[in-house]
Amino acid sequence: MRENVSLRRLSEGAVIAALYTVLTVGLSPISYGLFQCRVAEALTILPAFTPSAIPGLAVGCLISNTIGLAMGLNVAGPLDIVLGTLATLLAALCSYALRNIRFKGVPVLSALPPVLFNAVIIGAELSVAFNHPLWLSMLVEVGAGELAACLVLGVPLATVLVKTGAAERIFGQNTVKRI
Repeated sequence: MRENVSLRRLSEGAVIAALYTVLTVGLSPISYGLFQCRVAEALTILPAFTPSAIPGLAVGCLISNTIGLAMGLNVAGPLDIVLGTLATLLAALCSYALRNIRFKGVPVLSALPPVLFNAVIIGAELSVAFNHPLWLSMLVEVGAGELAACLVLGVPLATVLVKTGAAERIFGQNTVKRI
């Protein structure tokens, strides 16, 4: 039985990594660059539903940033492979930690760590790489796109997963704290 759970979690993480990569690379004109809005960041709400999303998102980001670098699209260079993956991993851990704080059953607060970590870490990275003011890089170049992806796309995704019962069917989620 334990092997089935481990295999299920590994498969969930792999699917999330693949989805993140396909969305990022498939929408590369808006996924990479100085001003970016990674639609794949909507998936950063998934740690609220499964711990498998934590490594899945980190691996998806690592693969996406590596492909972006190989294609000449990742303007921040090799450092983004490390820092981007770190930002995603830290955000996923915090989103997971906030998973039980819900509003009408939806883990809204879990959408905030990716916005904050990416705005700060990637914003600082872009500020240094392009010699831009730190506030501009954090708030405009990264933060605005991240906010759109996580709140405008991620929260509705979570709402659909909760309200349709898909979260429970897909991830086996059954415990929530309501506020």
